[in-house]
Amino acid sequence: MQQPSGSEVHQRIARISAHLYPSNPQMGEGSMLERTNCRAKGGAAGFKVAILGAAGGIGQPLAMLMKMNPLVSVLHLYDVVNSPGVTADISHMDTGAVVRGFLGQSELEGALTGMDLVIIPAGIPRKPGMTRDDLFKINAGIVRTLCEGIAKCCPNAIVNLISNPVNSTVPIAAEVFKKAGTYDPKKLLGVTSLDVVRANTFVAEVLGLDPREVEVPVVGGHAGVTILPLLSQVKPPCSFTQEETEYLTKRIQDGGTEVVEAKKGAGSATLSMAYAAVKFADVCLKGLRGDAGVVACAFVASQVTELPFFASKVRLGRMGAEEVYQLGPLNEYERIGLQKAKKELAESIQKGISFIRN
Repeated sequence: MQQPSGSEVHQRIARISAHLYPSNPQMGEGSMLERTNCRAKGGAAGFKVAILGAAGGIGQPLAMLMKMNPLVSVLHLYDVVNSPGVTADISHMDTGAVVRGFLGQSELEGALTGMDLVIIPAGIPRKPGMTRDDLFKINAGIVRTLCEGIAKCCPNAIVNLISNPVNSTVPIAAEVFKKAGTYDPKKLLGVTSLDVVRANTFVAEVLGLDPREVEVPVVGGHAGVTILPLLSQVKPPCSFTQEETEYLTKRIQDGGTEVVEAKKGAGSATLSMAYAAVKFADVCLKGLRGDAGVVACAFVASQVTELPFFASKVRLGRMGAEEVYQLGPLNEYERIGLQKAKKELAESIQKGISFIRN
C-alpha cells in the first residue's frame, strides 16, 4: 500500500483541525482548507444546525444527541465558556455530522451564518426555590443578544427556543426580530415538548401502557398552571377519574419542580429537557425536509385564543409552523384550567414584550 506523502498528511491534519477550530491560523485566506470548504469526506447530506449554549447542562446532552441525528450535516456548538472542550469530545463520535465549536461573543456570527435550524438552551437553570420569573432578569438579556445575532446572520432559520421562561422569552425573540425587520412568526417556536414527554410518561404509568404508545396534547404555556394537558384527548382513547385527572394535571405542571427538588440544588431537568428538545428538533428537520403530516405541540404566535402566543399542536413544514391547530373539544375541568392558564400567560407575554419595547 502506498504511503501518503508528507504534504498529504499535513493537509489531513489541517483539515481535521479545521473542524474543531475554525479560526485555526493554519487556514489563511485563499487556503484550499478554508472552513467554508472544509467537509468531512463522506459527510452526511442534511441540515445545518447551531446550538447556542452548547456547554451547559442541557446543551451538552442536546449536542450529543443532535450529533447522532442523521438529518444533521453540520453542527455548530456555541457558548461563552467551555465550548472547545465539548466540541472536541463530541467530534470524536463516528456519525455523519461535522462538528465545529465557537467560543464567546466575537464568534457568534460565525456560529450562526448559514444555519437552517438554531436551538437555544442558553441561560441559567432553575435552582431550588426559584421560579421561572426569577430567571427572567438574566435570561431575557441573553436571549435578546442571541436573537440579534440570528436576525443578522441567519434570518431565515427556524428557531427552537428553550431558554426559560419560555412564556416570556418567545415574545422577547419576536420583538427583536420585528425590530430587525426579519420576523416570521412561523419560524419562531417555543419548545414545550418536555411537557408533552412528561405527560405521555405519567399518563402511561397510570394506564399501564408503554409511553411510546401514548399521545397527550399539552397546550397553553410552559410554566406552572399555564401548562394544560388535555387528558380528554389522550390517544389511545381512555377515561380518568376526577382524582386521576387532578393528580396527573398537577404532576405534569410541577414536573420541573419535581426534578429540581430531587437533585437537591445540583441542577434542574437537563437530561429529559435535552431528550425532549431533540425530539422536537427532529420533527422540525423532518418538516424542513418536506415530510407530510409532521405535527407537534409548540408555543407559537397564535390566533387560537385572544393571546398573541399560545402552545398548541402545529403542523411543521419547510416554512416552520405552517398551520396552527385549534384546541378541539374541552371538558369542564379543562375549560376552567384554560382560563387560569390564559390569565397567567397574558402577564408573562406582556413582560417579555415590555422588556424590548421599554
